[in-house]
Amino acid sequence: MIGSSKYCTYIFILVAIAFSSCNNDNDKPQSNTQKLTQKEVNNGLIQSHKEYLLQQEDEIKQYVKRHNYDMQRTQTGIYYKITEPGKGEQAKLGEVATVVYTITLLDGTICYDTKEDGPKQFKIGEDEVESGVHEAVQLMRVGDKAMFIIPSNLANGLVGDKDKIPPGAVVIYNITLIAVKAAKPSLSK
Repeated sequence: MIGSSKYCTYIFILVAIAFSSCNNDNDKPQSNTQKLTQKEVNNGLIQSHKEYLLQQEDEIKQYVKRHNYDMQRTQTGIYYKITEPGKGEQAKLGEVATVVYTITLLDGTICYDTKEDGPKQFKIGEDEVESGVHEAVQLMRVGDKAMFIIPSNLANGLVGDKDKIPPGAVVIYNITLIAVKAAKPSLSK
């Protein structure tokens, strides 16, 4: 996470500038200079975010290389490997997944472990779980144990979880997919 706080600070400053340049008086037309300044701020935020994601990609690559992991990469930037293959069915969008996991940071800090609270269930693609986890579980079969390295934009983002996962953190999920089942249909009125 070397340098992550520098990029978070940079992004925060750019966001602050963007918000401070907002004008609540809608009756006054904006000058071309104000529009150009807002456009420059927006472009700066976009460029800063791209640089931040490239920096995280580099951190992940270094981590994988340092640990000599043979991992695949999804199009969205998640690195993964199935550490123990299962023999069950493939998890699918809309099903309810039952998982156990440990979440750590790249420095080895353990953030969460379901050993404390027991298995977790969520509906794949719908429940309030990090988007990277929804994607990751769909790469698994029941019984699989897998390791996923998820960049912050697919995990807890620039704010973290406001508890144990810091802002802008890359997270590592070691997940076991225990079961999948069809979701119960919702009752409509």
